[in-house]
Amino acid sequence: MDYTEQTSWLLFLKYLDDLEQERALEAELVGKSYEFIIDEAHQWSAWAAPKKADGTVDHDHALIGDDLIDYVNRQLFPYLQGFKLRATSPDTIEYKIGEIFSEIKNRFQSGYSLRDALEYIDELRFRSQQEKHELSHLYEAKIKNMGNAGRNGGEYYTPRPLIRAMIQVVKPKIGDRIYDGACGSAGFLCESYDYLRGGKLTTKELEILQKYTFTGKEKKSLAYVIAIMNMILHGIDAPNIIHTNTLTENLSDIQDKNRFDIILANPPFGGKERKEVQQNFPIKTGETAFLFLQHFIKILKMGGRTAVVIKNTFLSNSDNASRALRQELLSSCNLHTILDCPSGTFIGAGVKTVVLFFEKGKPFDSVQGTPLFSQGKPLNEGMATRKIWYYQQRTQTIHPAKSIHWRTHRRHP
Repeated sequence: MDYTEQTSWLLFLKYLDDLEQERALEAELVGKSYEFIIDEAHQWSAWAAPKKADGTVDHDHALIGDDLIDYVNRQLFPYLQGFKLRATSPDTIEYKIGEIFSEIKNRFQSGYSLRDALEYIDELRFRSQQEKHELSHLYEAKIKNMGNAGRNGGEYYTPRPLIRAMIQVVKPKIGDRIYDGACGSAGFLCESYDYLRGGKLTTKELEILQKYTFTGKEKKSLAYVIAIMNMILHGIDAPNIIHTNTLTENLSDIQDKNRFDIILANPPFGGKERKEVQQNFPIKTGETAFLFLQHFIKILKMGGRTAVVIKNTFLSNSDNASRALRQELLSSCNLHTILDCPSGTFIGAGVKTVVLFFEKGKPFDSVQGTPLFSQGKPLNEGMATRKIWYYQQRTQTIHPAKSIHWRTHRRHP
C-alpha cells in the first residue's frame, strides 16, 4: 500500500510537468505566453531531474541524501499543500494538487532511494494518449496487487471483468452523468470512460466526457489519491473526485440538480456507521452498504440506471432495516435483474455478493398483458418492480476462444 501511495505522488508530479510543458509548447506555437501552475523553483526539472545540455541528469546539481528529503518535507510538500487555499474552485487542477498533498506524506526516509525512484519516474512520458494508456495498465496492476494483498481486498479493487459486465448492461451514453459515491480507486469511472471513449467522438462530445460526465466521492485518503491518479492515466485531465464521507450528506438535502443518470458502485460492506450519520437516512442501520443503497436510490434521476454490488445476505436478512430497504427498492425502482457472483470474486474479502440492476421509478410491463401476482394477490399498481430475473455466474475453466454465458437461474414475480 505504501509503494502504491508513494508511486502515486511521484507519478502525479511527473504527469503535471509533462502537461505543463505540452501546454507551454502549444501556447508558443500560436504566439502566446503560458503561465505555469508550479513556480520555477518547484518544477520537476528544478529539483527532481535537473538536466545537462545533452538531456542527461545533472548529478552535480541534483539534490540527494538528507538534502533531498529535507527539501521534499520542508519546502515542496508545504508549497503544494497551499494550492488548496489558493485555488479558485474545487474543480480545478490547482485544488486537486492541494488536496492530494494535504492527504499524503512522503514516506521515503532515504534520499538515495528517493533519488533512484525519481530517475526511474523521469524516464516515463505522458505526452500521448498511448503512453498514458500503457501506464494506466501498469498502475491498474499495482492497484490489483494492493487490493489482493489481504486485509482490504474489495475496498480497493473490484475485478475489471465484473465492472465491464455491469457497464455493458447499464449502457451509458455521451451526455449521461455517471456517479460512484464510494469510488475507491475509481475503477467504475475509468472503465466507463474507456467504454464511452471507444467510438468516434466530436470535439464537443470529448469536452462533455472530460468535464461533465464523471463524479466520484471517496472517504479514505489513500484511495482518494489513487483514484485521481488512475483517472488521469486513463485520460481525464482534472478528475471530479471529491474527498468526503458520502454518508454524512443528509438525503433530504438532495435536489434534482444533484441527481445522476447512471450509478455504478461497489460500496463498502460490513462497516458500522455512527448514530449521528444514521440520522441522515429514513431507514436507520449501522450497515454501511445499506446506507449507501439508500443514498443511491435517492440521488438517482427518475429513469436513471444503476448497477450496485452488495452482499448476498441483503436478499434474505430478516431484520427490520433489511426488510424496509428491500421494500423501498422494490417500490421506488424497477429491480429488473440480480446477478449472483461466484465465491472468490473478491479475493481476500471472504464474502458472497450479488449485483443489483435497477432503474428509478420505471415499472416493468407484465408479460403479454397477463397480470402479475404475489402470494395470490395482484401487485400494487404503484410498485415499480413487477418481475426480477435472477442469473448465476458459475466459475468454470473455459477455452479462450469461447465466451462465458450467464446462466438463468430462476425468475420470480
